[in-house]
This record gives sequence, structure tokens and C-alpha cells, in this order.
Amino acid sequence: RSCNLFEFPNFLKQQKHLKALDLSSNKLHGNIPKWLLNPSMQNFSYLNLSKNSLTGFDQHPSVFPWSSGEFTLDLSSNFLQGPIPAPPTKTRHYLVSKNNLTGEIPSWICNLSSLYILDLSDNNLSGELPRCLGNFSDTFMNGSNLGIIDMSHNLLQGRIPKSLANCAVLEIIDLGNNQIIDTFPAWLGTLSELDILVLQSNNFHGEIKEHKMECGFPKLRIVDLSNNSFTGNLPSKYFQCWNAMKFVNASQLRYMRNFLSSYFSFDFYGYFPHYYYSLTMSNKGQMLSYEKIPYILTAVILSSNGFHGEIPTSIANLKGLQVLSLANNNLEGHIPSCFGDLTKLESLDLSNNWFSGQIPQQLTGLTFLEFFNVSHNNLTGPIPEANQFPTFDSSSFDGNSGLCGKPLFKECENSEAPANEDQIADSKALLSGAFDWEIVLIGYAGGVVAGLVLGFNFSTGIVGWFLEKLGMQQKKRRKNRRRRN
Repeated sequence: RSCNLFEFPNFLKQQKHLKALDLSSNKLHGNIPKWLLNPSMQNFSYLNLSKNSLTGFDQHPSVFPWSSGEFTLDLSSNFLQGPIPAPPTKTRHYLVSKNNLTGEIPSWICNLSSLYILDLSDNNLSGELPRCLGNFSDTFMNGSNLGIIDMSHNLLQGRIPKSLANCAVLEIIDLGNNQIIDTFPAWLGTLSELDILVLQSNNFHGEIKEHKMECGFPKLRIVDLSNNSFTGNLPSKYFQCWNAMKFVNASQLRYMRNFLSSYFSFDFYGYFPHYYYSLTMSNKGQMLSYEKIPYILTAVILSSNGFHGEIPTSIANLKGLQVLSLANNNLEGHIPSCFGDLTKLESLDLSNNWFSGQIPQQLTGLTFLEFFNVSHNNLTGPIPEANQFPTFDSSSFDGNSGLCGKPLFKECENSEAPANEDQIADSKALLSGAFDWEIVLIGYAGGVVAGLVLGFNFSTGIVGWFLEKLGMQQKKRRKNRRRRN
């Protein structure tokens, strides 16, 4: 690999006992030669032609001829056209992403009973997802081996096949950027090994309802449901169930990968490459591409939907959460001070909602926070000034006419002191208790002690005075505010 080759070496034509061939990351162009599909190479178990400029085959195979054992086929990152080439039936790793493949996903995909990685992403595939996906030929004997499925960035339609529930070892599902029309697949919560679920930029709709089981998705670390049409309240129960997001084990940095050699049980010289799962998701206000996904990364991305209501306090359970985006929804109420418990947060996007009240001072405790956006809401009061907050520019706070303080040009009045929104209601309740009691003031003047009992009217004035001095008079919410997007 990486030998700057422009064509297939001729000496390979005579290699009848070839076991593995890696010509990846070269400058090969044109068609894959017919002689490479020699059926006499019965021990051939690994072919990697990725990252070249190949466009097709001298003779398009109805099926690749090698079938004596488990096989790895990597044709990703080329310019292959036409239908999906059929690999040997015992293929374990099938990678044809980032090509120009067209047509529907054929039903023979369900005959690959040894398949662990299926990566068809970044093509022009159309039609519905195969109903049989997950119902492989030996499903009812040994269970499906499928661990990674990536069909993102295609033109796929239909619904997610429920046969995927048979894939007990499934770790990654990425169906993002297609045209799938469906409701939230709560039944996938039965998959105890599922780490990553990406359904972004489709036509999913309806409320996110919990599965009948007590808790689902116990190992889920990354969920991206952005740019769909989900409605209803945020999934409060799931915030209690996503156990893998409740802590971060940073003792060692590892990436999600899989050893791609099928023939050799282990790699003596570090030669055979690993499959590193890559992902593109919304983070820090933009779409970021991760060429490698570290096991410690945790993210909940629910932006650009129709969620409404308040943020449930159960979200504070996700203490290992690093990325949270709830932007572009119809959420309201106060920003919960319990966000201060999410001490691992690096990115928090609450922009383009209807949040009101002040920015909780507890957020200054998020010392890892690199990106923060609450623009285009109804927030009021001073912007916190401690720790990370001075690093955020004015665009993080735009569209909140009631906010004041740096980095905005509007200065705060002396009476606009920072407050904890969750405690204001309790403070008002305590002060209002004075309405039910007479206040007795005992004064001393000129050696004469006089008792004066003041009634209800005076107590009302005292309460009003306290509310004014403490800056807790509730401001009237402006009506008919024009929503900014």
C-alpha cells in the first residue's frame, strides 16, 4: 500500500496462492482487471483496493469467486459506478463507502451470514432498506454477527426494518442523511451493545416514546436525532436510562475500531489495517467530522426538531455528557441550574428556543465548556463573568434583548444582580408568608419603650420593598415576539 502505483503489477497474475492483497492508497485508475478475480485462489481472504481512483470492473462479477473462508473486501473511496458488487457469501467485512454506486440494496445482502461490518455510506443508493436485514441465514441458530451498519448519506427510503432487533451484538447504527420516514425506533433499546445511534437528517416524526421494557439503550454514548420532525417533550426517562453517559472513563484513550484481517487471527507486524469508525455530527456550532471516534466521547444531539416544554431535570443524570445540542426547537422555561452538574460538558447549544429568565450562575462551574450558545431566546439579566464565560463572543447571546453585561454593549443596572432561577420561586414563597402574619416592631426612644403593631398593609409594603431591592420583581413577558431563526 501507498507505493505510488498507477496500475496493477503484472507479477500478481501468476500468484495462485495469494492470501492477502493490499494496494490501498495508491493511484490506481480505470477498471479492476479480470485476472484479479481468479477463482483458483481459494486461500484468498483479504483484498483492499481502497483510496484509489478505480471506476469499475473489466467484467462486473455476479459474485466474487473466493468463498473458502471468511473474507474482507474493502473497495471504499474510489469512483466505482453501477450496482453494488456481490462479495463472497462468507464475507465478514464489506466496505464500499464513498463511491458512486447506484440502485437498490439487493436482497443477497441478507445471505452474508458472517457479516460484521456493512459500510455502504456515501453513495447514491435508493429504494427501501431490505426487510430481511438482520435475518441472516443462521440467525436462529447462532444469532446475527452484524456489529456495524452504516448506510448514511444515500437516498434510502421506507422504515427501519425491525429485523435489526435480531442483531444482538450491534454496536453502531448510522442511517443519517437519507429519506427514511418512520417514528422513533424505541425497540432498538433492546440491543444491549449499541454504542452509537445516528438518525439525523431524515423524516422521522412523532413523539419519542419509551419502549415497554423498563430501561433501554444501556450502552448508548452518542445519539444524533437532529434535523427531523420529532415532537413532544424531551425523553426524560431515557435520560435516566443511558447509563454509559453517566460517567467518563478517561484512564486510557482508545478508538472504536475493528481488525480487518479475516484470515489471520492476529496481526504480527501491525500490517493489516483497522477499520476506524468515522462520524459527522453537529458539535460546537458546526458539522464536525471525526475520522476516529474515541470511546470516551458522549453526545446527545436533538437539535432542529419540534420538541416543546421544559428541559427535564433528569438530564443531570448524564454526568459524563460532553456534547449537548437542543437548538432550534420550541423549548421554554428556565435554563435549569442542574446543568452545572454536567461538569464534562464541552459544547452546549440552546439557541433558537423560547427560554426565559436568567443564565444560571452554576454554569460557570463548567470549566471544560468550549462552546456555548443561547442566542435568540427570551433571556434576561446579567451574563455570568467567571471562568469560561469571558471567552464567549457576543454571537452566543444575540437575540436576547433583556441580557446585559460583557460581551454585549448593554451594561447592567445596579439592581440587576445575578440570581439562581431555581431559587427565586422559593424565595418569593418565603417572603409571601409575611402576608399571613402581623409584624410587631419594638422601638426604643428617649428611654421609653413603645410597642407598635403594624397590620397587613405595612407587611405588604415591606414585601414589595424587599422584592424591589433584591431585583426579584417579575418582568412582564413580551407578547408576540418575532421568532428569529
